[in-house]
Amino acid sequence: MNKNNTEYSIYGLNNAISILSSTKYLINDIIIMKGGIADLDSKINKYISMGKNNIHYLNKNDFLSKYNNKHSQGIVIHFSANFLQDFDSAKNTKKNICYIIIDQINDPQNLGQIIRTCECAGIDGIILPKHGSVHITNTVLQVSQGAFENINLFMVTNIKNTIDELKSNGFWIIGMENGIDSKEWYDMDYRKKIAIVFGSESKGIRKLVKESCDFLSTISMKGKTNSLNVSASISAIVFERQRQLDLK
Repeated sequence: MNKNNTEYSIYGLNNAISILSSTKYLINDIIIMKGGIADLDSKINKYISMGKNNIHYLNKNDFLSKYNNKHSQGIVIHFSANFLQDFDSAKNTKKNICYIIIDQINDPQNLGQIIRTCECAGIDGIILPKHGSVHITNTVLQVSQGAFENINLFMVTNIKNTIDELKSNGFWIIGMENGIDSKEWYDMDYRKKIAIVFGSESKGIRKLVKESCDFLSTISMKGKTNSLNVSASISAIVFERQRQLDLK
């Protein structure tokens, strides 16, 4: 096992299929409930028949006694992986590449939903700081519903230095932050080489990071609630980007 690998556990058909269909992960154990949804699923059985090892079948009572509080659909996989890559802004040469940068987001539910949303919207990667934000956990993987398999996840030591690197390689940096100089989110041009920075609802983007952005943008609230959940904000922005790209 790679010394940088971490052990994880995932539940449910979508996550299980993502793990079983890939060669990137070291599978430690597969636990299946006899007669359950996963046991009867054709895709699961196809991958099981391909020689996956360490498969354990439990009767319903034994399975539920261990995993009753999980939305398991009758399957649990324990595996080892290293999801986080080193970042190189010059590696991808697409004209309209887009990265999402996460700053001070500590809720694993949010990160899992962000991964799922960004993968669905065709985002090229998510950049996570080594310190001050949530990393990949079982909850993150579970909420992402298998999207972790199809999107690049990067870890960097210093976000400001990463932004400087991105700028040196022709990226424009957009910070999503309320402010006098912030433009409305729908007035921004997302069709260039860009990286978009999002902070948490409570803390926002750190001062030095914000000062490094080329533009600031905001989603104005029209109701009485003063902010959106960060995953909802990201959803609005990345699909507005996709809408703009589709207009070309």
